[in-house]
Formats: sequence, structure tokens, C-alpha cells
Amino acid sequence: MSDVVELGATEAAVVELQGVSVTYPSGHIALGEVSLTIQRGEFAFLVGPSGAGKSTLIGLLVRDVLPTAGEVHVAGFPVHRLSGGEVPKLRRRVGVIFQDFRLLPRRTVRENVAFALEVTGAEPEHVATATERALRIVGLARLADRYPSELSGGEQQRTAIARAIVGDPELLIADEPTGNLDPLISWEIMELLMDINRLGVTVLVATHDSDIVTTLRRRVIGLEGGRLIRDEANATYHRVG
Repeated sequence: MSDVVELGATEAAVVELQGVSVTYPSGHIALGEVSLTIQRGEFAFLVGPSGAGKSTLIGLLVRDVLPTAGEVHVAGFPVHRLSGGEVPKLRRRVGVIFQDFRLLPRRTVRENVAFALEVTGAEPEHVATATERALRIVGLARLADRYPSELSGGEQQRTAIARAIVGDPELLIADEPTGNLDPLISWEIMELLMDINRLGVTVLVATHDSDIVTTLRRRVIGLEGGRLIRDEANATYHRVG
């Protein structure tokens, strides 16, 4: 059986949600009838107040959350009806970066990055080559033998980014990637994410940082109360007009 099963998703789309709703057992509607498409190679921001549904949407994309209604397609996988055995295949195509880095403290930078491939059963030679490439992309080759405790916050986030891209994902999701960083380092991390996007990786950044969103003027997808309230190209953080 093929790893990728197309069920109506647009060929050029890396993400496609069609009438997606998520209702929790408590009755809380986390998302209501959301439809959106993110094309291959796009860079988009996901914005909205706390409780807007951003975390639920991200959970859908990696199948941590299942839709109550609608269809979710990611990297060619029909996530809404994916079997448990297919989930690891999906997650190899999606890299995720978190606000709190989530590095393994007793592993070096190189070992943290390599681990993401080792758990997939990749050949040792491929693990070594891909790890060194990822470290070069994020500018950490010289720090490869250091431990997380020996790194600055920005260096820890660069390590997390290297871990997220080492498997050559189609989609990179950054969930508040600058939330624990000072403004200067935050801009360096955003520049790195844009560099990765220029390599052909589709990037989705969930953020509350209005300065970054407004300055970069990329696509902005806005949620509020579980509803998609805006989807604009070349947009600012706050809707104009």
C-alpha cells in the first residue's frame, strides 16, 4: 500500500481542510466549519487570541486531534480517516517546533537532531548525513557536541528547528517559536524559518507576536472562537479597515 493516499485533496496543497469542526465531549466547539488550503511552498501565519482554536488546528494537522466533521488532508494523507499504523508516516512528513524547545537534556545537539531519524529506523549513514546537513542549515555545526544546558535560548530553538527539518518534511509547523526569546533572537529565528521556506518547505507559524507578523507581511490566517475570521495575503497582524 502506498504511504500517500489522495482522497480529493488539491494536488499542489500541502494542507487542505474542508468543512472541519471539532467538538469536545464537554460540548465545547473548538473549531466550527473551517475550510482552508495552504499550497506547497507557502509561508503563513496563524493568529488569534488564546482559545481561538489555533492549538486544535495544529493538533489536527499531526493527528493529535480528530475532526468531528469534515476532511483534513496533509501532505497527501487523508488525516481524518488515517489508520493508526499510518500516523507515523504522516508525522515524518511534518516537522513541529515548540515554544519550549523540548530537547533531550542528556543528549548533545547532534544526538538530539539525529534521534528524530533514528526512531524511524533510518540507516545510520543517512542519519549522519542528514543530521550534519540540518545542523549546517541552522548554523549549529560548531556546537554539535554541546548539551542543551550549554546553549542559549536561541541556540536551543535552532537545535529544535534542525530536529524538525532533519527528515526533510513537506510542512514545518512552528507553534509560538519565539515565545521564550528576546526580540533580537526572535528575528533571527524568523529569518531562519524564512530561509527554510526558500528551500521549498511549506511553513505555518502560530504566533501572538504582532510586530513580526506586521513587519513580514505574509499570509495571515485568523481564528476567533473556533471560526476562521480572516485569510489574507500580505497582511498585518490586526485587520486593517
